Amino acid sequence: MSQIPPLSPDRLYRACDTGHFTFTTTAELDDLSEGIGQMRAIDAAHFGIGMRHAGYNLYVMGPPGSGKRYLVRQLLDQRVGQEAKPADWCYVHNFSQPHKPRAIHLPAGMGARFHADMQQLVAELQATIPAVFEGEEYRRRLAQIDEEYGERQTQAFGAVGDEAVKHGIVLLRTPNGFSFAPAKGDEVMNPDDYDKLPPEEKTRIEQEIGNLQAQLEKAIRQVQQWRRERIERVRKLNEEVVLFAVGHLIDDLRRDYADYPMVCDYLNEVQQNVIESIDEFRHPKERLSGLAALTSEMPDFSRFQVNLLVGRDGTQGAPVVYEDHPTYQNLIGRVEHVAQLGALVTNFMLIKPGALHQANGGYLLLDAIKLLTQPFSWEGLKRALSTHEIRIESLGQMYSLVSTVSLEPEPIPLDAKVILIGNRMLYYLLAQYDPEFGELFKVAADFEDEVARSADNDLLYARLIGTMARREKLQPFDRDAVARVIEHSARRAEDAEKLSTHMQSLADLVREADYRAAQDRREVVTRADVERAIEAQIRRADRLRERSHEAILRGILHIDTDGERVGQVNGLSVFQLGDFSFAQPSRITANTRLGDGELLDIQREVKLGGSIHSKGVLILASFLASRYAAEQPLSLGASLVFEQTYGQVEGDSASVAELCALLSSLANAPIRQSLAVTGSVDQFGRVQAIGAVNEKIEGYFDICRQRGLTGSQGVLIPASNVAHLMLRRDVVEAAAAGQFHIYAVETVDEALELLTGIPVGPPETEGSLDQRVAQRLKRLAELRRKYAKKAESASGARQENDDE
Repeated sequence: MSQIPPLSPDRLYRACDTGHFTFTTTAELDDLSEGIGQMRAIDAAHFGIGMRHAGYNLYVMGPPGSGKRYLVRQLLDQRVGQEAKPADWCYVHNFSQPHKPRAIHLPAGMGARFHADMQQLVAELQATIPAVFEGEEYRRRLAQIDEEYGERQTQAFGAVGDEAVKHGIVLLRTPNGFSFAPAKGDEVMNPDDYDKLPPEEKTRIEQEIGNLQAQLEKAIRQVQQWRRERIERVRKLNEEVVLFAVGHLIDDLRRDYADYPMVCDYLNEVQQNVIESIDEFRHPKERLSGLAALTSEMPDFSRFQVNLLVGRDGTQGAPVVYEDHPTYQNLIGRVEHVAQLGALVTNFMLIKPGALHQANGGYLLLDAIKLLTQPFSWEGLKRALSTHEIRIESLGQMYSLVSTVSLEPEPIPLDAKVILIGNRMLYYLLAQYDPEFGELFKVAADFEDEVARSADNDLLYARLIGTMARREKLQPFDRDAVARVIEHSARRAEDAEKLSTHMQSLADLVREADYRAAQDRREVVTRADVERAIEAQIRRADRLRERSHEAILRGILHIDTDGERVGQVNGLSVFQLGDFSFAQPSRITANTRLGDGELLDIQREVKLGGSIHSKGVLILASFLASRYAAEQPLSLGASLVFEQTYGQVEGDSASVAELCALLSSLANAPIRQSLAVTGSVDQFGRVQAIGAVNEKIEGYFDICRQRGLTGSQGVLIPASNVAHLMLRRDVVEAAAAGQFHIYAVETVDEALELLTGIPVGPPETEGSLDQRVAQRLKRLAELRRKYAKKAESASGARQENDDE
């Protein structure tokens, strides 16, 4: 019988020592401003946030729920208040190229003022210009011009008429213009009288009329020139009147924005366009025609307005923007369209900002998975970071999918720090397959999954719990409740010497424990409340565990927990269902027979075994051959299988159990079915650590407890897993009462001695397991040689018969 003792109860669970807690409840503790054990990530984040050179954007990586985003926001909040507010950005109409709106930047808060000033200017123009043209002074000066040119026209035509009278001809005004006719006295000669004139007189009259016609044409040309002069004088009068009436308004704006040359240039263009658009202000409806006149009350003066794309009025420090839905348009911005008379139209006022505009001069936080799952978003972000400008383009234009004319807003310079938040796998994939990623995201902040469990970190954990409670207005936790949370955190880390840094699960437990305390109307959360919260979490998720354990207890799945069997051992399998994992025993069997050294893994043959499981089987086959057949052929045929499993088997944590079942079959040594085994094995027979050791022990314990604990039941685990034990209280109590045992083994020989009760070696020791295996392999080798000789003799006889 093996001399390996079971582990003592104190090694099965490391309780939190509340003696080093100096507080009564977490209400007495200060808030925790930084994460626990995350100094590497915090230092990297500080560097990435503070480094302003190009390409030093930040990728924050770690498991989901580790509090990455919250901690980064804390670091940013500490910094942004000390930074200057970035500029406002506006888009204005480009009067020379209307399809290319111009971008103007102004100090923070000035953009909103400029927007309001231009709105006020347009309103005053609409009110002032029509009133000016209705004024008495304007009408007087316009009448003076009209009178002057009217007199000139009258004199010019009067001179032609006087000249005609001298020659007996009359200048007539008709609806169709001017004409000449011979005169008789003061009246026009009638046709009969004209016919009676001598031919010489008729000829004279026609010649005179021809001369007069030339004079009339000259007078008409002169009148047309005067008319153009009049129009020009009226235009200048209109400009003069408008400038006199509203010029001071634009001059006031020029003075207000004298320090901003781009604004002054824009105001000059506005003034020129106002002058060119006087008629629109004077007669708004007269400029429209057709259906537009019926559907529009006023012409569109939006070209004089300002599109305040990003305004910083009322903000403090640099902006911090988190874009939860990073589509291409939400990142880069877009140009919207409106339906008008059955067509889609747009203008610079419909340019909308993206997250990069909002974060310009500050920080933009993005979820890496969400960013990469949105079409074109990743490429658009890289283009903006590479060119250091935000260029608003529609995807249709960018990829030549549409040929319609749209706006091409002037690009805006980009100076923003982009912080991607994602998992490690995504970071390494991007680093491997995207050559631009390393150039644009040079800083990685890697958050720890777990931290060392120490007195200092226990106190930090207590402060963290107190901070969460205050932040969410929960009841304070007493020291025993804090201790239980810390113990559960070690269990989540699967290591008694570590604490999990998974903030989401910690926050969930804190909230649910507070709920249990509130149900009992307690003002302080106790250890019992934390226990109830943990049990409730498990209860909500363990339906499938109950069903699988029920199948074992009803005998549907054959699992023996007492007696002995040759070539059969209880392995332990873990099932992961979301955030909940559980284990149950699996029956592993082995058969051995005469063969040529082949070890058949039935799971692999039927493609129900994963690559790591297959690797474990090959390793144990190597161990078997090196120990028992180093200098002779292995005359063995063997098969291994997980009985009653119908899904994929993966992992090498059952390789110790498989090797024990195989050696049991070879040596014909029964294995105690009251024990279960977990652990992987190397080629030298050393037992190696595995994962989920607590769940595996508890899974077998639950089956044994429901069948009845006998005091002989237990689990064999790798010695290197002892530091990971954080078992349930009922398992620890059963071990303390001697009803259930946990054995730590370092080699497969120790496991075999515990399972069979037979010393393993050396081979020369009478009755040892190694001797029994060696003898069995020797018999198989002799049988193989015997059959080989018979086969050789039979082959020779057939050859002689063939020769005859």
